[in-house]
Amino acid sequence: MRNIGGLFLLMLVALLLRSTALSSLAARGVVLDVLAFSAVVWALRNGETSGATFGFLLGLAADLDAAHWMGRHALALALLGYGVGRLNQTLMRDRPATHLILIMAATIIHQIWTLSFEIGGLSAWPFLFARVGLAAACTGPLGTVLLWIVQRVSGRPIFGDVAFASDSGK
Repeated sequence: MRNIGGLFLLMLVALLLRSTALSSLAARGVVLDVLAFSAVVWALRNGETSGATFGFLLGLAADLDAAHWMGRHALALALLGYGVGRLNQTLMRDRPATHLILIMAATIIHQIWTLSFEIGGLSAWPFLFARVGLAAACTGPLGTVLLWIVQRVSGRPIFGDVAFASDSGK
């Protein structure tokens, strides 16, 4: 039950940020992909099944919030949640470098997928690449710093790194 409450709380915070403070930043050209960030964080914490479920529900809610085709965000975020959740079994999940790479990669994938529906033709591709690059350059470092601050304030690992068994034959 606690996990379901956390799921809905993170969804609510992400959607509120996206539709209020971050939308005014996006109008000025600064793109922070809170949806991809939230999907990565949830999947790192809870694994692939929960990551895919969270990504789908968050994407579906984001699709309902926007005036475009249904399922655009839901598909991308569900696949991102599953992929990151699947990778979390082999990653050092509490390392800032891991956070930076995963958040930037998820942002790039999510932005390319969602923006590809909005551009008109080949003439708009330079805009797409500029916006995707800006989104990754803003979301990745800011998300990494945010996770680092949360880890320092809490005084314990956020995700709990995987304990690797040694292959020494003992």
